[in-house]
Amino acid sequence: MKRRVFIAGAAALPMMASMPKMSFAEARGNPWNGKTLIIDAMGEIREVYEDSLVQEMLDSGIRSITVTLADPKLQGRAAYDATMQGILDYNRFLALKPQFYSIETSVAGIDKAVKDGKMAVFYLAQNSTHFMRDLDNVDVFYELGLRASQITYNYQNWAGSGCYEINGSGLTTFGHELVEQMNDIGMIVDASHANEATTADTINASKSPVHISHTCCKDLFDHERNTTDESLKNMADKGGLVGITQMRSFTTNGHDISNYYDHIMHAINVCGIDHVCIGSDRDHRRIIMTDEYIAELKAEEGAQFKVSDWPLYFEELNGPRRMEVIWDGLGKRGLTQAQLEKVMGQNVYDYYKLVIG
Repeated sequence: MKRRVFIAGAAALPMMASMPKMSFAEARGNPWNGKTLIIDAMGEIREVYEDSLVQEMLDSGIRSITVTLADPKLQGRAAYDATMQGILDYNRFLALKPQFYSIETSVAGIDKAVKDGKMAVFYLAQNSTHFMRDLDNVDVFYELGLRASQITYNYQNWAGSGCYEINGSGLTTFGHELVEQMNDIGMIVDASHANEATTADTINASKSPVHISHTCCKDLFDHERNTTDESLKNMADKGGLVGITQMRSFTTNGHDISNYYDHIMHAINVCGIDHVCIGSDRDHRRIIMTDEYIAELKAEEGAQFKVSDWPLYFEELNGPRRMEVIWDGLGKRGLTQAQLEKVMGQNVYDYYKLVIG
């Protein structure tokens, strides 16, 4: 999504609310136990979030979240400028809420957020076009706080090919150089949105374990955005981490939340319990699908908008306390307390500590 554009305009949308009397799902499970580390490896923080909503996120246990800086569809100088502006915008509005957020670049920041009862926020770019084919820009953005970047976003760029390309390449010569530079500086290489060839090449080329921060399992549900078992296993064998997204349209044509748990359990079976986490890619507000909201989505998504994809959420996960719902759901699938702790946060912490320190 055009997250920065949407953040600016979303306050006027009538279908978003944090008011308790609305007739939508509460998305509430068993209360967080106050001890377990909960991390969303790729989620959303929006400027329009009311304090009460953010407090509910904290009450659900979330102590770290990684957010997208800018519209990933932009190219060249426009991508560079928008990512720069995204850093400035997030720095500004997160600083206005120091009781809730802290901008972080290492796991020491997560430790501090846990101690202080806050949410550590990390920055992600969902494409590599902001680097403008100039490897020095990896260093520039790293110094400004960027700790993760995807190689591609859906289509071909200088580094590789996205999952929607018809005749896309794998990792290009520049892509190999980019991965090497990101490895050297300590930036997370994210293969989300890449095609299978680029994903495979990236995993094999990277000296550091690769992240696929938000995807689902292609062998379970054949969607372009999903990742094959072969790539998932290759990623895990090299120490990587996959985040299973809550995008309903990536998991099923229906609306049964059990399909979401199926993808998490399938990923665990393929990758092992140490290599799976939650990467929601979802807004934390309670959403009501209205004509006004759909019109906004059409304007935001353009040609990517498909009526059949909406709503993008499972109603049971439509709210700020959904991590508790997921915990309960996976517990019913047989995961132990220790396994739940890994999937719900510890695996992200361990992976970040390994790659970014």
